[in-house]
Amino acid sequence: MSGFTLTPKSAPPERLDLSDLTPFALAAKRATEIAGIVLGTSKLPVTVGDVFEISGSSGDTLTIAGGSDRYDFVGANMDSGKLIVSGDVGAYAAAEMSGGRLEIGGNAGIGLGSAMKGGIIHVKGSAGDMVGGVCAGHQYGMQGGSIVVEGDIGERAGDRMRRGTIIARGTFGKWAGTRMMGGTLWALKGFGDEPGLQMRRGTLIAPSVTKMLSTFGDGGSHDLTILAIISRDLAQRLGSLAPPPLPAKVKKYSGDLAIFGKGELLITA
Repeated sequence: MSGFTLTPKSAPPERLDLSDLTPFALAAKRATEIAGIVLGTSKLPVTVGDVFEISGSSGDTLTIAGGSDRYDFVGANMDSGKLIVSGDVGAYAAAEMSGGRLEIGGNAGIGLGSAMKGGIIHVKGSAGDMVGGVCAGHQYGMQGGSIVVEGDIGERAGDRMRRGTIIARGTFGKWAGTRMMGGTLWALKGFGDEPGLQMRRGTLIAPSVTKMLSTFGDGGSHDLTILAIISRDLAQRLGSLAPPPLPAKVKKYSGDLAIFGKGELLITA
């Protein structure tokens, strides 16, 4: 593994836009050029050299040896390589990401993976609201790729999502899968209130829901072959990050029937 390492000199003086710091974007640059990249969002420009020590050389991996909830847009528009952050990140990490892998060692803020099209995100902590949701100026939310969060995920995950997979080893907050049009949300410890609001298509998987929408219809218990296919596919794509295999039989609810939705909520317990 080769690549540059950015080590914080101190806590960031303001919110920083780190969207220009991806392995591909820095591959052809020297350390002196990287130091001059502007990250600040105020009238007084803050550069990479102002807030980070730069070491290493060009490669397919970029490491940020520290973290902050002021590090916004980490991995945004990333299309290849591997980006490792050893601590927290701020808002809209991996927004519009289309490839590569983002490893976050702490927590992630609002909008993780917004309008994401491909790649893998792994968060060792928890994530805020609107994971895999809509970016400002975009029509759809997540359209491909995989997000795995070891902790909990906030409210409205997967808003207007079309494709892809979001997995929380903890819980999802309220209104997961709002306006969802495809893809999969999987909560290993359960959903909060009213998942699937205005959901048209897609799959929600969990052992429990704290409050079910009245517009989801009980379809009874089913032994579904597709469950084994889903588990096998995730194991192949995610390796050790994949959740345990689904049980053979689940209870199925269909909805949101208020908008003739064809989505499904599968209860595994």
